[in-house]
Amino acid sequence: MKKKLIVPLALIVFTMASTSLTVWFLKEQDKPNIIIIAQRLDIEYWKIFESGAKKALEDFNLDGKVIAPESIYPISNQPNMLKKVLDQQPDALIVAPIDEEVTIPVLMEYKQKNIPVLLVSRDIDWEDKTAFIGPDHYALGEMAGKLLGSMLQPGDQVAIIFGLADDQAMIDRTNGAKKVLETIGIEVVAERSGYDALANPTPVMGSILQSYPNIKGVIATSDRLALEVLGTLEKEGVKIPIIGTDGIIEMIEFVGEGKVNATIAQNPYDMGYLSVVQAQKAIKGEKTEKIIDSGIDILTVDNAQDRLRFLKKLLTVK
Repeated sequence: MKKKLIVPLALIVFTMASTSLTVWFLKEQDKPNIIIIAQRLDIEYWKIFESGAKKALEDFNLDGKVIAPESIYPISNQPNMLKKVLDQQPDALIVAPIDEEVTIPVLMEYKQKNIPVLLVSRDIDWEDKTAFIGPDHYALGEMAGKLLGSMLQPGDQVAIIFGLADDQAMIDRTNGAKKVLETIGIEVVAERSGYDALANPTPVMGSILQSYPNIKGVIATSDRLALEVLGTLEKEGVKIPIIGTDGIIEMIEFVGEGKVNATIAQNPYDMGYLSVVQAQKAIKGEKTEKIIDSGIDILTVDNAQDRLRFLKKLLTVK
């Protein structure tokens, strides 16, 4: 009698195990797939963003990946990548748009297939976006202007060095800073693009110093530009306030050492994390806010070390 029970018991155990595996497999198959397209992944800002997005995918047990074109240029790189991703039928798309004109036509194809599209870092004029997650770039510029203005006197001359001339985020930061500086009587004598044709920093501070030797301060609309400015000023033996606008590790280290007065830190980690949270809500059909402000922080010598510890741990920088 005991021997007759062996086969039924084995069958029951096998059936239960098979059922568990089937349920697990179906759950894995049902996991939403979110594709995140950054502008690039070869610089620190976007690596921090990537870390935030990946952490959210892990925390919420979602499928997904963070990708980017090999190069920003030609500008057709990102739209071509968007088309390839569309063929994969993701449940949601998160994208940091590079060029509005070439990006929107592809995003409209996502809309036609009812795939939520969330924008990060840079907003564009497209009414069908599900949400924008990023900082208020105009407010960021205003904060940079207030910081620099607090270190100077009315009548002083300053320069603003910005990135790509057609980048709306850079334009907004520049305009926000100019408004504040001009309101308090500080003269913006030079506005120059500090990027080359491939969006890499290029020296422009030297020529500004030649034209305006009495310049008293500089605002750079990215930390990469601010570091380029710092290098030129140190070479020329000029010590004036520099305000950056990203909060990357090297810049924060210089702030902590007193070489740079301050940087306005964006929060790319939060930006990446929040974008995935909002994408998941959109997939579930839940309400999402049209604009989610990822915030900005002022980093000075007093709080630089806390941010450094966080970023170095995040990026495993020793």
